[in-house]
Amino acid sequence: MKLVKSLLLGSAAGLTVVAGAQAADLPVKKAVPVEFVRVCSAYGAGFFYIPGTETCLRISGRARYEAGYMTDGSRQVSGAGDAFQSRGLLRLNLDARTQTGYGTLRAFVRAEIASRTGQSKMSSGTQQRIANAFPAFGQDTFGRVQEFVVADKAFVQFAGLTAGRASSFFDFYAHDFEIIASTLGSDVPSTNLLAYTAKFGEGFSATISMEDPMFRKNPLYSQVAGPAQGAGTAAAFFQGTTAPTPIIISRNAAGVVTGVTQIDAVERSRMPDFVGALRYDAAWGSAQISAAVKDINVGGPLNATFVGGPAAARIATGAFVGAQTTYGWAVQGGVKVNAPFIAPGDALYLQGAYGEGASIYTGYTAFTGTYINQTSVYGGNPFNQWLADAVVNPNTGRIELSNSFTVVGSYLHYWAPEWRSAFFGSYGEMRFPSGTRAALANIGTAAGTLTSGAVTYPTTNLITAAPGTAGFGLSPVLRDTYQFVAGASLIWSPVKDLDIGAEAQYIKVGTLNGRVLNADRNTSSGTNLFTVTQQDTFQARFRVQRDF
Repeated sequence: MKLVKSLLLGSAAGLTVVAGAQAADLPVKKAVPVEFVRVCSAYGAGFFYIPGTETCLRISGRARYEAGYMTDGSRQVSGAGDAFQSRGLLRLNLDARTQTGYGTLRAFVRAEIASRTGQSKMSSGTQQRIANAFPAFGQDTFGRVQEFVVADKAFVQFAGLTAGRASSFFDFYAHDFEIIASTLGSDVPSTNLLAYTAKFGEGFSATISMEDPMFRKNPLYSQVAGPAQGAGTAAAFFQGTTAPTPIIISRNAAGVVTGVTQIDAVERSRMPDFVGALRYDAAWGSAQISAAVKDINVGGPLNATFVGGPAAARIATGAFVGAQTTYGWAVQGGVKVNAPFIAPGDALYLQGAYGEGASIYTGYTAFTGTYINQTSVYGGNPFNQWLADAVVNPNTGRIELSNSFTVVGSYLHYWAPEWRSAFFGSYGEMRFPSGTRAALANIGTAAGTLTSGAVTYPTTNLITAAPGTAGFGLSPVLRDTYQFVAGASLIWSPVKDLDIGAEAQYIKVGTLNGRVLNADRNTSSGTNLFTVTQQDTFQARFRVQRDF
């Protein structure tokens, strides 16, 4: 036994010597140093240094669920009956900052992806018209299911310069306290811009910004009133390429219109919008005055068949004007007052705006719909609301601007650190140039046809009755209107960055003068029997949201 044990111990010692000798012949490889992520405290919580650089990065995001209800028209009305809606939303933010000799160099990007259902405002025609979303085309899902994919933010900030996709510098209160975000007021969260901001004095800053015009163009009046969201129809395609509006080119000796042509009323991208803002920030709150100027343009004659008698009977009016450009403008003022003396976190916003040819700048289109010259307030509503930025007067051929104004107030109150409510309301009016409705009606009911390729498009006058008749007086086309929006919310935040809450709103839209036909109440033959001066609706929304 002792012999066996001695042999085993000797063998182990020999192996150890041999292994050691072989290991001594191998090259020694040093371990790669580990570079741990370092916290960057220069820009607030959540930033860390990107390994190997002096750039600090913060990754954040949002997950949200929403369910909503909105009163809608009767199921008996074609296209009406939708009430329930829902949405799931993903947001991802990247914020990169580097300190330089010129100050902080910042790049910020944000992507949003959402799946939305429901025809009652949550599935948004506005977002489809501006290419932020795309719709389903199934029988039951058409207009009711929508996918939203957008590069919401992507901008660089350096030495006072902001360049990229960012919020418009015109905006101030951008539905900051709201869930549904339907109060009337300018809110274009994403536009392409190039801006310079200078800071001076104590809390003052001034900005001049060159912003993409396409995000602020609301269409001119057009006689093609086909589907507005590109539903695959020829009329929708034509409206989106060369929407026609009529011009009188001749009358007979008695003054009767004998010749009408059509001009291209689609606004092309001719120049950027120019925005200026003066802002003041202090411990008590903020104040801002902003202004914007934008171009409004139309093209020349389309290939239209003239309406009326033979050419020999026509007398040129001399009023025809071809392609032209005019300018719209808007001004806005707002103030935010912090109210910690009532409760920590309390704040009040007050804001007002006025514009001509600039309804998106005043925010009058915020609830009903944007990037469209007229649309329904809800499915099966009594009358459509007209939102055109301008009308081409058929008598003169000149662009005439509509005007609009909005006022909004919003108050946020903390009942307790975990409970808060917002109370808000807004009012606005929109008016069209006097005389244009009558001038359009004088053209007659048939304004001709236009041909594009192998397809002929009717351009029937949308005002189908002569001035002075009941049909003219009750037509909703280009009627002056007002809007009123009021609501409140209650939100519970049991832990930091988690919101569970609900909001309810009441919306009313009406005519500023006269009555219009009620399209929701017809006889079996389709003849309107009832008139209205206003329409209203109610909507509510529930939300669960986690930010990180």
